[in-house]
Amino acid sequence: MAAFARLGFLDYRCLPLLLSLLIVFVHGDDINSHEIVTEIDDQVTDDDNCNLFQGSWVFYNSSSNPLYDSSCPFIGGGFDCQKNGRPDNDYLNYRWQPNGCELPRFNGTDFLERYRNKKILFVGDSLSNNMWRSLICILYAATPSQNYTFGAQKLLSTFSLPDYGVSVNWLKNGFLVDLAYERIGKVLKLDSISSGKLWLGADVLIFNSFHWWTHTGRLQTWDYFRYGSMTVKEMDHMEAYKIAMTTWGNWVDKNIDPSKTRVFFQGIAAVHLNAKEWNDTDHRDCRQQTEPLMGSTYPGPAVPGEAILKSVISNMTKPAYLLDITLLTQLRKDGHPSIYAGGGPKFNDCSHWCLAGVPDTWNQLLYAILLQN
Repeated sequence: MAAFARLGFLDYRCLPLLLSLLIVFVHGDDINSHEIVTEIDDQVTDDDNCNLFQGSWVFYNSSSNPLYDSSCPFIGGGFDCQKNGRPDNDYLNYRWQPNGCELPRFNGTDFLERYRNKKILFVGDSLSNNMWRSLICILYAATPSQNYTFGAQKLLSTFSLPDYGVSVNWLKNGFLVDLAYERIGKVLKLDSISSGKLWLGADVLIFNSFHWWTHTGRLQTWDYFRYGSMTVKEMDHMEAYKIAMTTWGNWVDKNIDPSKTRVFFQGIAAVHLNAKEWNDTDHRDCRQQTEPLMGSTYPGPAVPGEAILKSVISNMTKPAYLLDITLLTQLRKDGHPSIYAGGGPKFNDCSHWCLAGVPDTWNQLLYAILLQN
C-alpha cells in the first residue's frame, strides 16, 4: 500500500455561534462532553501504483447503489437529508474511483463473517458518529433477520447483531485527551488520557479528532490549555493539536497489541463554507450544490492539521492506518446536509454528511483495507 496520503480540513473560525449550537442539537456534539463504469472487483488491485485516497468521483447509477436507503432506522435526524426534504438525489449515485485500482463494493455478509464475535469501536466527535451510523446501516441492510440491539448510555452508543456476535459502537470524545472541569474552568489537558481504559478490548479501533480544535472565542469548548505544569488561556491551536495527537499516539504505542487490535485514524473530512475556494461565484457555500468537483484536485487552500496528523502517525511504533478521506471529501461539495439537516431552512450544515452518502465510501475504504490483511 502506498505511503499515507495527505489530509486536510478547513477552518471553522467563520462558523457563527448559532451554527455551532444547532450542530449540538442536530448531531449530538455535546460541547460539555469529553468527549462508471465497470463492475467492481472483489479485491483491491495489489499494485504499488494503487493509492486508495487519490482518485476522482464517477457517476454510477445502479440499482445496487447506495448500499442502503432512508428506511435504515439508525441514520439520525441530522443526516437524513431525504426525509428532511432534499429534492435532488444524484449525490447518492457517485462512486469513488481510486487511481490505479478498483475499490471493492462493501459486502456486508462477508464483513460480518470476518468479524463474527468481534468488537468494533469508533472514538471521536460527530464525524465519527457520521461514519458509525453509515457502517451500522450497511450491516443492518445486509442481515435478512435484522435482529439487532441499539441504544445509548451517556457517551457510549451501541449496536450489535446477536446472530453474528458483532458489536459496532461509538464513544463520543472530541479531543481524545482529557477535558477536566476544575475551579478555574474547563481545562484541556494536552498530555493526559484517563479514558483510555474504555478503548481497550476492541478488535478494531477507529479514532477521530480535529474539528473541535479549530474553534475559537465563544465557539471553543474549553477555557484553558494545560501541558505539564503549564496552564495557559491561549496558545496556537495547531500546536495544541500536535501535542494532543502525540499523546494519543504514545497511548497506542504503550497500550495496544497489534496482534489483537487493528488501529485506524479517520482522516479529516472537509467542510465547504466558502464557494470561492472552488471558483464558484454563483453560490456562497454548500447550499444548492448537486454534483461533485470533477477531477482529482481541489483548488482550495491546504489544511493546517494534515501534516501534523501524518507526522504523528508515521512516528508511532505500533501500526495505525490513516483513512485519509480529505481529498475525496473536498471534492464532494454536494454531499452535505446543507439546509436539509432538520434544523429548518435557516440552519445550513456544510460540515457533516448526508446518509446514505459520502461516509459510505469511508467504510468501503475501511473494508478494502481490512480485506488486504
